[in-house]
Amino acid sequence: MEGNVMLLLPVLFPIFMGILVLTGKGFRTNRRSLTGVVLASLAAGAVLTVLALLSGDGSLTLWQLTADTAVVFRADGISVLFAGLTAAMWLLVGIYSFSYMTHEKQESQFFGWYLVVLGVLIGLDFSANLITFYVFYELMTLTSLPLVLHERTKEAVMAGLKYLFYSVAGAFLALFGIFFLTTVSSGLTFTPGGVLNQSLLAGREGVFLTAIFCMLVGFGTKAGMFPLHGWLPTAHPVAPAPASAVLSGVITKSGVLAIIRVIYYIVGPDVIRGTWVQTGWMALSLATVFMGSMLAYKEPVLKKRLAYSTVSQVSYILFGLSLLEPTGFVGALAHVVFHSLIKNALFLAAGAVIFTTGWTRVEQMRGLGRIMPKMLVCYTAVSLGLVGIPPLSGFISKWYLAQGALSSGTGVWSWMGPVVLLLSALLTAGYLLPLTIQGFFPGADFDEHEIAARRLIGKEPSLVMLVPVALMAAATLLFGCFPGPLLRMLEGIAGAVI
Repeated sequence: MEGNVMLLLPVLFPIFMGILVLTGKGFRTNRRSLTGVVLASLAAGAVLTVLALLSGDGSLTLWQLTADTAVVFRADGISVLFAGLTAAMWLLVGIYSFSYMTHEKQESQFFGWYLVVLGVLIGLDFSANLITFYVFYELMTLTSLPLVLHERTKEAVMAGLKYLFYSVAGAFLALFGIFFLTTVSSGLTFTPGGVLNQSLLAGREGVFLTAIFCMLVGFGTKAGMFPLHGWLPTAHPVAPAPASAVLSGVITKSGVLAIIRVIYYIVGPDVIRGTWVQTGWMALSLATVFMGSMLAYKEPVLKKRLAYSTVSQVSYILFGLSLLEPTGFVGALAHVVFHSLIKNALFLAAGAVIFTTGWTRVEQMRGLGRIMPKMLVCYTAVSLGLVGIPPLSGFISKWYLAQGALSSGTGVWSWMGPVVLLLSALLTAGYLLPLTIQGFFPGADFDEHEIAARRLIGKEPSLVMLVPVALMAAATLLFGCFPGPLLRMLEGIAGAVI
């Protein structure tokens, strides 16, 4: 092992602490001890991540697998964005979980795996080459599976199996591409602009494009891109709300990160610009945007509705990346941040409703503003952000995506993209805002008898649950009002790769 050891600490520490929580018998019976250790581990993990990101541009070689292949960590601009976002979201959702998980069984199992997945995700973000990335990508699937399986019901087991099968199928498609890339590239280290060797590629362009498209579909599985999106609406409703939040807000972004690394750091955007691969990628991403929005609009179960929303919204990001254009790239990365904030908050708000009332269907939530007005205000704020209403942050990313499409020179896609995004925004308002309207304005015929009899009126969730959601809602507003520093950082990343 040689290099910057600071890069290893935010990976190993959460994994070690997670294993300790999973195996320590005392954590199963002593909730105070469990809460203290997990909170300290999450906070320390966030601090270690920041210190690693501030430690410089050095790398760390863990071990040499073959003469040409090593497991290596390095922090570049993309690592800063994704690792910082992961650490922040994991801490906030973890704090919320201390209250939510009181009505779930096997808390120590949940928090143990929760910490392990954090370490694996940071390892994924710090990966310096495609082999290291793939190792942690597969570990992420295996370690996040227990979060889906947590309730151990028949539905949870079937959802977990579906999540596993889809993820493995997608990873195998990507593995085919990795095998081929090893034969036409000068190594697999992530390098802005790509590492392809044109002399080795000559005469094999057809197979190469097929391999790249397989990688897009394969890694797109984790991002919920059609046709391998089916695990998302199945896994989210059965997982505990905090697990649903990070699956949607953070883990789906690992598929996005994989595609960024392959297209912009291994292949190079110029190589696929104007090919059928770019056309197919744009078509699949826009089809997913529209399909996900339509399915969310028709879905009566709140968590499943939010899952279909994720299918749609993450493909906003994939469409921006598929434009192979700087403004669209900046919009895509901005939407990574904003969607993570918003969707984590939405799932946590849904969890608060389930925790307090037991309601799971939108039609049951009429008059919800009488029960938890503060939480519903936060839900409304982030919902408006997801729709793209200024001055909330979702408007910024969608503006950049639309501008990127219009200036991309991709023919029909340059105007079809903004049209689909606008239609999706209308559908997003249609499936998110009725909960707000019916919650605060249930109508003159609304009967409060049920919620009054259950003593639910004014029963806000605890501050432990409310504060993380409020912070995410505040960040959604602040990023919308003051996006400059983030956008400048993202423009710097875009300038290096396009």
